[in-house]
Amino acid sequence: MQVHCARKLGIDMTFASADTNIRPAPDREMVEIADYVADCVIGSDEAFETARLCLMDSLGCAMPALDYPDCTRHLGPVVPGTIVPLGARVPGTLLELDPVKAAFDIGILIRWLDYNDTWLAAEWGHPSDNLGGILAVADYLSRHKAAAGVPPLLMVDVLNAMIKAYEIQGVLALENSFNRVGLDHVLLVKLATAAMATSLLGGGKEQLINVLSQVWLDGQSLRAYRHSPNTGPRKSWAAGDAGSRGVWLAFMTMRGEPGYPGALTARTWGFYDVSYDGGLFRLQQPYGSYVMENILFKICFPAEFHAQTAAECAMKLHGRVRGRLDDIEKIVLATQEPALRIISKTGPLHNHADRDHCLQYIVAAVLLHGTLTAAHYSDAAAADPRIDVLRGKMEVTEDRRYSREYLDPHKRSIANAVQIFFRDGSCTERVEVEYPLGHRLRRSEGIPLLFRKFRENMSICFPERRTDAILELMNDRRRLEALPVHEFMELFIP
Repeated sequence: MQVHCARKLGIDMTFASADTNIRPAPDREMVEIADYVADCVIGSDEAFETARLCLMDSLGCAMPALDYPDCTRHLGPVVPGTIVPLGARVPGTLLELDPVKAAFDIGILIRWLDYNDTWLAAEWGHPSDNLGGILAVADYLSRHKAAAGVPPLLMVDVLNAMIKAYEIQGVLALENSFNRVGLDHVLLVKLATAAMATSLLGGGKEQLINVLSQVWLDGQSLRAYRHSPNTGPRKSWAAGDAGSRGVWLAFMTMRGEPGYPGALTARTWGFYDVSYDGGLFRLQQPYGSYVMENILFKICFPAEFHAQTAAECAMKLHGRVRGRLDDIEKIVLATQEPALRIISKTGPLHNHADRDHCLQYIVAAVLLHGTLTAAHYSDAAAADPRIDVLRGKMEVTEDRRYSREYLDPHKRSIANAVQIFFRDGSCTERVEVEYPLGHRLRRSEGIPLLFRKFRENMSICFPERRTDAILELMNDRRRLEALPVHEFMELFIP
């Protein structure tokens, strides 16, 4: 009767049906990661060998960052003077912190100078960013176990956690481009760190699924701080922030915080609909040890990785142009599409972070100096007027073959080419480098230089005898794997 009367009066009486409140099964994508973390036994000797190198290189990268006040002002407890008994140590310092803050501090030290290992695919990132959380949790647990008289965690546990963290971040990056929807790749650091921190804390599959769901429910970082015109130093602490959040979510989960099984797929409210334009993740291959085996090392240049081969090209041309800078008419750079999108910039560069993410600046600096260090991004170095003169003569174009082979799983090249033309009509040869020195295809060439890089970085903070002892350990994988984590971390205390 009410409906009939309402219709006569022209009142809309449309009734919404209630949602059926049936809890779904956990999203398949989270289950696959949980199964991998809990069940996969890593049998690849190459993966463990490479993980050893990644551990060494990452800790080496942390040492020169201690010379930068913009980095070190972030270190230490949130409340000054806070003491954490048997806390996690921060390499190169006397700090002992709770594992959440230690994960942040270790993470930003490793990441600050943009010199740590890299992974490039549809999404980009730095899998060693996970080491902040892994080391912080492992050191904290190992110290507490040793104090309680039970066997501590060993460094083989750290290497195993690294391989799996790299794999989670890297496999998800192969065909899933978070940057295309404006999200920063550090969400994958949060995901991988949360999973491995939960595993180190003793979590099983249920806890792993729960913590992964918490990560997807978090609001994710935007990429604005990596791109013109907003590039800034947040890009150097964003991964430490993501790793520390992953550790925090792991501790919450292990204290009983429940998960949300449809965190990805829930209609309207899940990650896919809210943050991924309604798309679904695609996995090119199952989780294993592929990413660690194929990781890219930054060996010669502290610069965004898409510019590494361009810097190599510029080094080869330095001798040809250093006496003819005023005669240059134009500099032609051919590159891949990701470099065009991320680091090709004209106009003013406002800070260190802006410069180390500028393809043109990197090439100009190497042409001028024949090398590239973090100091070349300083305000003083950037004040050299020749830098901007050279930048203004650059033409950057996409080579479509470079873009195709960048994503080819059998190649994964990161190619650049540079050619310089002079006012008298002459030009240099077109110098092309397709695979950077840190690529898997150049491992035999790169590893000796990686050890040299580590020695140079360690000498910033430690005397020669300590550096030699750590290098000797890093060269003996079996001895390294058998060492308790807390004893390993003690080697990096000044």
